[in-house]
Amino acid sequence: QVQLVESGGGLVQAGGSLRLSCAASARTSRSYVMAWFRQAPGKEREFVAGISRSGGNTYYTDSVKGRFTMSRDNAKNTVYLQMDSMKPEDTAVYYCAARTLVAVASHWEGYPYWGQGTQVTVSS
Repeated sequence: QVQLVESGGGLVQAGGSLRLSCAASARTSRSYVMAWFRQAPGKEREFVAGISRSGGNTYYTDSVKGRFTMSRDNAKNTVYLQMDSMKPEDTAVYYCAARTLVAVASHWEGYPYWGQGTQVTVSS
């Protein structure tokens, strides 16, 4: 089992940048596929980005492609989400998630492990 702790959220103006971090407790965190989801008020939790165990493959939802970059440092048991050119519609609580299966899944039900979430607010 793995515990996940997100950090790095906050308030940013449109066009600005934030970097989220997700620290995993397990020494074998490299065994987990990792993902970022977000949930805005009144909306379903949606997939933002995912990364393979090795970090060699990343996946993004269309609305963040070219603006967000997900990466991982397995030596530090940490994954990151670099968010650039941010828009007001990026405002949400961002969650880090993990799963032991090989493939990145784009639905939240595919992930058994979750962090507590971090608020990201983009002002216009």
